[in-house]
Formats: sequence, structure tokens, C-alpha cells
Amino acid sequence: MHVEHLLQDESLGLRLLWAEDALLRHEISGVTVTDLEDPARFVRPDEVVLSGLVWWSPDGGRGKAERFVSGLKDAGAAALFAGEETHGSVPDDLVEACARHGVPVAGVPAHVMFREITDTVYLRQWGDLSRYHALPEHVRGRLNRLVAQDADPAPILAGAFEHLDRTAAYLLTPAGRTVAATPGAAPLPAHEAATLTRSDTGVTVPVEADAVTPYERWWLHLPDGAAAPPRLLHEITAVLGRCQEALTRRRAAEHQRADELGRLLTAPETGDVETVVRACGLPAQGPYRVVVADSGARHEGLAEGALTEAVAHTTPTFAALGRLPDGTAFAVVPEDAAAGLAEAWPLVAACEPDSLLHGGLASPVSEPTGLPGALAEARYALASARAKGAGASCLADAASLTTLDTLLTGIPAEVRTAFCRTVLGPLLAPGSASAAALLDTLEVFLLHDGSWARTAEALHVHVNTVHYRIQRIEHFTGRDLSRLRDRLDLWAALLCRTEPSSTRSATTARGARSSTSPAR
Repeated sequence: MHVEHLLQDESLGLRLLWAEDALLRHEISGVTVTDLEDPARFVRPDEVVLSGLVWWSPDGGRGKAERFVSGLKDAGAAALFAGEETHGSVPDDLVEACARHGVPVAGVPAHVMFREITDTVYLRQWGDLSRYHALPEHVRGRLNRLVAQDADPAPILAGAFEHLDRTAAYLLTPAGRTVAATPGAAPLPAHEAATLTRSDTGVTVPVEADAVTPYERWWLHLPDGAAAPPRLLHEITAVLGRCQEALTRRRAAEHQRADELGRLLTAPETGDVETVVRACGLPAQGPYRVVVADSGARHEGLAEGALTEAVAHTTPTFAALGRLPDGTAFAVVPEDAAAGLAEAWPLVAACEPDSLLHGGLASPVSEPTGLPGALAEARYALASARAKGAGASCLADAASLTTLDTLLTGIPAEVRTAFCRTVLGPLLAPGSASAAALLDTLEVFLLHDGSWARTAEALHVHVNTVHYRIQRIEHFTGRDLSRLRDRLDLWAALLCRTEPSSTRSATTARGARSSTSPAR
């Protein structure tokens, strides 16, 4: 099947935006649906890529379009079919990037579901296979009944492969969680399973489902690529897609109840926390842990999807997961889920490398009445995670905030900066060598527990120079460095500086080399 065959199918209504004739005769190997900004690792050679363009935004349109299309070209994609529903049309930046890289691009009308295109490709490509290579009628009927009964994916997957002799099959998430596996299939560690969805080992087919975030997407994986023909796998993934959509609808109702709990935890005086806790299916007694997550959401529900996947990795005995009034995702889980969350966090974050996933975990509480305080603690830990992991995803545990420097990371950057400027004052004067020398001396003095001799030795200056500079520091800051309280204030102000510690260390070294005379 060629790209041009899809364009000629009037039922799909695709609008060609750019292509060369030779490229339209490209043979199609399959279909991938993605909304990652860099889709290369999920696209296989000769596949048609479907994208709803959720990743594109006008403010960074040209650069984002260039990265996206470059990734398609590197992966060997046959064409890009871009959905028009999100932005009303396919952005010009994207069409121009496709033309530069030689990737055919067509617009998908808002009323056309991606599944219609996927069905067209697979059914036309493998429609000539005999019925022996597709799902038997009685198996198809049983699977449809299971879906109608809102069955879990495990019996559906088992039933789909029951007629094949001991075929191992797994239903995986991109983070490596095994949603279901056929009976007898060997267990897969999460770190190993996470690599299978983007490797050439065996055969891996995406499960298409609406309203599913990239973190929760299912993939059907068979270690033996020859164990089942493509048409059979396509039929099975279509059934599993309906199963996941039903599961998502059921989960949405649970999340609504958790949203009410989140509203109450932010304003506990407005209702009875214990009553809402029971309504969410949580036990009347803990210990509970509260966790919050933020992804700098490019679109609604992304952080909630990530947290849902992270919590699922822990297989908790109970969980309530929803959103706070400000949109932050949160969950209440058992105390013993904390270790599993920390282990799963990097795997989940890797599913969307273009989005940073930050989280905060509160200390355990035993009573429902302690949950509002635990939420406040978790949000503080989230602020700490954002500060510590400005360029990387991380989960901060409030129990790890055991030192002054880690505690300060939870304070908003603007507040830290204001405190630093207020306390240190003239010592922060830009371009002033004397102010820099005083600031370096203060840091070394406090690092050496107020020892005049060790400070002088570290700075390679006479001890009288240290005495002189400390007097100047006390004059400019109004603090008395012989008092513990004032030392703590000044040390906290130093920790609140926004420049990286490596830069401060280099500044200290330069100040030490240039300061050798007591007269300075």
C-alpha cells in the first residue's frame, strides 16, 4: 500500500499540503500516532505518522516544527498526516519544515478519527490474508462481550491469544509497567519492559485509544515476531483500545470524587474530610502519603496522566487520584507506596522527555484530619523539586528536607532572592571587587565555623585581614558574627543566592588569590 492510496480514499478526506510525486508512491509499513515533540524513537521506517499537533504552539512554532519533522526524517517516516482539530488548520511552519526535509504532509479534517486511517491501512495492507490468520469468530465474540462487561485487560489479552499455542504476549506502558500478560509469560522487570516499546526486539504494536496521555498509552508486545500475523494483532489492539477507553471513562468518575477531596484538603474548614475520604474508597485510618505532580502542562491532564502511571507502578492497596483547584495533580496512597514511586519516577518521566516531571511527597500521616497538612508539605516538596531539578525531572520527599539548604529550596525563588538582597545588601554590589572579596570572606568564614585562623589559611591572607573584612561585613549588614542567630541569617542568605554554587566557588577562589594584603 502506498501513501497515495490513502490520499485517494475519499472517505478519509485527507488534504495534501506538500509532496513530490515519487514520495507519494512510497510503500507503507504501518501507522504510528504520536504527539511527542521529538517522535523519532517511536517511529519505525516507512510508517505513516498521525499527530494531533498538541505539541505545537505559535510562540515556538518554527523551532518546534523543525525538531518534529527532523525526527520524522531521521526515523524514515513515509508521510505525516496532521490533525486540524487542535489549531483549526495545519500550521504553515510545519508544512514548510516538511518541504525542507522531503516528508509528504497532509491535513486530517477535524471530523476524521485517526482510528479510521489506522483501520484503512491495516485492513487494506493485510486484507488478503486467510481467515485462519485473523481472530476466529467465536474468539472475537467473546472478546466483544468482555469489553461490554467492562472486563479488565488481563482476561481480554488471555482470551485473544488462547487459540494460539502458548504465545507469550504483553500489554505494556511506555514506562515499562506490565498491564497484562498471557498465562505463562515470564515476568518483565519494568526497566527492561520500558525499552521494548521502542526497540526492534520481537513485534510491538500501539493500542489506539482516545483521551489517553502519552504516559498511559498501551503497547502490545510479542517477543516472537512470527507468533501472530499483523492482521490478528491489529484486531486484538482494536479490542484492547476499546477496553482502555472504557477503563479511562471509569477512572474519570473516580478522579471526580478525588477532585472533591483535593478541594477540601486545600480548604478543610469547608467540609468533613473524613466523609470525603470514605467516599473516595480510602480506609478510615492510614498511614497515608500525599504526592503532588506538575509537568509544566502543555495540555490539560498531562501531569495527572503521569501521576496515574507512577502510582500504578506501586500496585497500591488503595489510591485516590485527582487534581487540586489550581490544576496540580495529587494522589493519596499507602505509606509503603513511597519507595515504588521513587523507583518509577524516572521511567515515567522518560515517556515525555520534552516535559519535565516534578513531584513532591509528604511524610506519612495516620489520620484523615492530617491530610490537609500533608498536602501542604507535599506542595512544599514539589517547590523544592522544581528548584533542585530545574533542568531535570525529579521527585522530592519532604522527609529528605533535613538541612537548611534543602529546606530553602522549597521557598519560591522570588522570596529567596528578596531575602538574599535584604540581608546581604551592599555585599552583592555588581562589579565591585571589594564587595566580592567581602562576600567570599563571609562564605569561607562561615564554612570554617567562624575560625579566624582557618579562614585566613583558606584565603591565603593574614588573620588581621580576616578581622578587618569581618568588621566591614558587620558594618554593611548590621549583623554581629559572634552571635549564632546572625550567623544563621547570613548563611541562609548565602544559600538563597541564585547563581550556581560552582560559580560561587570559582568567585571565592579568585577572591582568595587576589586578596593577600591586610590593607585591602
